[in-house]
Amino acid sequence: MPILNIGDIIYKRDTTYEWKLKFKAGLTLFIFFCFCAASLAIEDIAKISLDEAINIAIQNSIDLQAQKINVDIAKNSIKAANRLQNPSLDTYWNMGEAGAGNPHSIGISQVIELFKRKHRKKSAQASYAVSEESAKYKNFDLKMDVREAYINLVSAKSIVDSLEMEEKSLTEINRIVKQRYKSGKASETDVIQADISLNHVRTQLNTARTNIMAARFEFNSVMDTDPIYDSIIETFDDDKNFSALLTPSPKSPLPGFSDILALAEQHRFDLKIAQKEIDVAKNNLKIATSQRVPDVEISAGYLFQPMGVSSEGRYLNGAYIGAGLVNLPILYNYSPEIKNAKLEIEKAELKYAAVQNNAFANLSSAYEKLVNARVNLNYYTDSLIEDSIHMMKTSKKNYEEGKTNDLTSLIVIEQSFRSIIIGYTYALAQYYSCYINFLREVDVDNLDSITNSSVPL
Repeated sequence: MPILNIGDIIYKRDTTYEWKLKFKAGLTLFIFFCFCAASLAIEDIAKISLDEAINIAIQNSIDLQAQKINVDIAKNSIKAANRLQNPSLDTYWNMGEAGAGNPHSIGISQVIELFKRKHRKKSAQASYAVSEESAKYKNFDLKMDVREAYINLVSAKSIVDSLEMEEKSLTEINRIVKQRYKSGKASETDVIQADISLNHVRTQLNTARTNIMAARFEFNSVMDTDPIYDSIIETFDDDKNFSALLTPSPKSPLPGFSDILALAEQHRFDLKIAQKEIDVAKNNLKIATSQRVPDVEISAGYLFQPMGVSSEGRYLNGAYIGAGLVNLPILYNYSPEIKNAKLEIEKAELKYAAVQNNAFANLSSAYEKLVNARVNLNYYTDSLIEDSIHMMKTSKKNYEEGKTNDLTSLIVIEQSFRSIIIGYTYALAQYYSCYINFLREVDVDNLDSITNSSVPL
């Protein structure tokens, strides 16, 4: 076995130490560049309002662009449905002795459709109306998606803000406990309990911060943009955020359900689309029935006999005009098409009835959820928040001043306070979400158009 002297050992220690220093320096430099890159990325993120986010989404939406193409196609289909039949150019030329005494002819013929074009045009116009309503529906749905994603992002930020407040409070409790432990007024168990509570909220805070990133990506995804936009609103705290988030205050009157139902019947896109699909089906039945009406074919042209085939030995000429009925429904009378068209009307009417029933059920549910969300939110703002803050401050002061030595009760009160604060944030988010879902069921951007009876909360 080779023997190492002291110099070799010292040299190896120095080399290892030097390598560790280089590794730490490289790692530090790498982390520094990562933070710099992250800082630059954060600086590139533009904070925008909800209105700005909606406008960006409308400009960027691929779905809206595709739907606009569908509208243009439907518009062109109206012209195609109203088309006239193209004429035909005809000629008749005699050959050899068979042509003796018979004229040659050059003429034109035209098929005139009877009672068909107007039905095709009306059907195409009804389809165009369906396409237009579908485009409006897409536009409206996109606005609601952006509003929902924006609120989810603000909600994620509000949760982090609440947990940061909790972390700050628990840090203060931790300081008090350790100060009392040094003076012999608290046990080591109290210190451990305070550390556990603080570390626990820090783990929740890390998860909540990750949720902000996920919500921001989802927000940009809805707008069809790269993750370069962020909400300018950071939390739900300020009352002015209700107007900034296009939502009425939970203290404002809520329209009565009868007024809401009347508004929904006027504005719901699915009802409009279903009604227009009935119109399309009815016009298609007229198209199918009109196939039984024969078309008229009119022809006219020029007749002539060269001297070689003329019975009189000279050039003869003249004209002709003719008419006839074509597409006579004798061998086939279009009964299958007519039966299917009638079934399509029946199916469209059933669809309308189903949409109407679902609309009423969904609207009723959304209305009740909104009312309930308002009630819950106002419970928090009217008493729970203020009472819990007062209880938390009093308990912390009593423990710090030595009026009570029960740290467990203080931690429980602190956890209860945290639960109420976070519950309040969730109640706010729920109220915003319920309002958006309610608008989805009415298919309006806001409820300003309702000025009749209202239900104050």
